[in-house]
Amino acid sequence: MPGKFELYKDKKGEFRFRLKAANGQNILASEGYKSRASALKGIESVRKNSQNEARLVVKTAKSGSSTFRVTATNGQTVGTSQRYKSESGCRNGMKSVAKNAPDAAVDDQT
Repeated sequence: MPGKFELYKDKKGEFRFRLKAANGQNILASEGYKSRASALKGIESVRKNSQNEARLVVKTAKSGSSTFRVTATNGQTVGTSQRYKSESGCRNGMKSVAKNAPDAAVDDQT
């Protein structure tokens, strides 16, 4: 099974998406969007920007754990990863997003 985007509504009624790897693990999550159309634009932004290393920003906490963000050309965050125990794990997550996002189908659960 290839990776997929799940588009859904949260408890507040906002539209969100998450990118799941082929093994079903969540590898990226969005912030809330007011409209379905905006969330779909966010998915397209992740597809495009995940292919540009400069758009993947790693943040390392004092504890040593790491996360990464996919940013749009305007610098806005369009997706955030889970927290990884190591920077190498974080880098593997970035590779997974770059691999899965471009061709991932959208599972619209709204």
